[in-house]
Amino acid sequence: MEPFCNTERSLACVLQDAAGRGTIRGTRIQIGRREHVYNLGQPDANIYLVESGQVKTLTHTRDGKQCLLSIHGPGDVFGESSVLAANRTETAQAMQVTTLVQVRVAQIMNDCDPPLREALIGHMASRLLEQQQVIANLVTMDSEHRLAALLVNLGKKVGKRRDQTALIRDRITQEELAEMVGTTRSRIGYFLKRFSVAGVVHRTEDAHLCIHIAELTDYLENSSLSAGL
Repeated sequence: MEPFCNTERSLACVLQDAAGRGTIRGTRIQIGRREHVYNLGQPDANIYLVESGQVKTLTHTRDGKQCLLSIHGPGDVFGESSVLAANRTETAQAMQVTTLVQVRVAQIMNDCDPPLREALIGHMASRLLEQQQVIANLVTMDSEHRLAALLVNLGKKVGKRRDQTALIRDRITQEELAEMVGTTRSRIGYFLKRFSVAGVVHRTEDAHLCIHIAELTDYLENSSLSAGL
C-alpha cells in the first residue's frame, strides 16, 4: 500500500501504520463502477480507506431528490459516522473501479494505541468543521461562489497539484457538481463557461478539468472575475 501521509490525511497514515504493526486488521475490497459500498439505512460498523479510485456519498430529500454530500479519492477515509450510528445515514457509491480497505470501528475503539483513537477524533472534528463551512456557504454565498468554493476544495482534495493549479483526472459531471452546489446543471455549465473565459479553470486536451487554485481563491475573496467578462 502506498503511503498517504500528510497533514490532511493523518487518519489514513495512522491506519496504515497500525495495520503494518498488526494492531488492526483491514480487508481489501474492490468495488465496481456505480456499485454501492453501503446503502442508506444499512447496518455497517466499518470505516473505509480509499486506496485507489473514487467514491461519492449521497442521500435523498423527502421528495426523492438526490443530494451529493462528498467525493473521496485515494488517501481519504469515509464512513466514520458508523462510530455514532448503527445504521448508515447516507449511501456510498463508487464513481469508478475502486479499491478500499475496510476496517471495523470496534478495532479502533478497542485499540490500546491512543494515536489511532486520537486520529479518528481529529478526523471527525475536521469533517464537522468542513460541514459547518458548507452550511455557511449555503447561507452566505450565491451559487456561483459556492461552485468556486467547491472547485477549490475538490482541487485540493482529489486534484493532482501542479504549481498553482490542480488537475482533476477523474470525471465529475455537471450534474454531480449541481447536486453538491444546490443548483441546476444548466447554471453549472454557465458558471464554468464564465470561469473558463476568466482563466480560472480550463479543460485539458483530454477534457480533464484544471483548476487555478490561487485565481479562484482570489475570486472568492474579492467577489469578482476579470473585467473581460
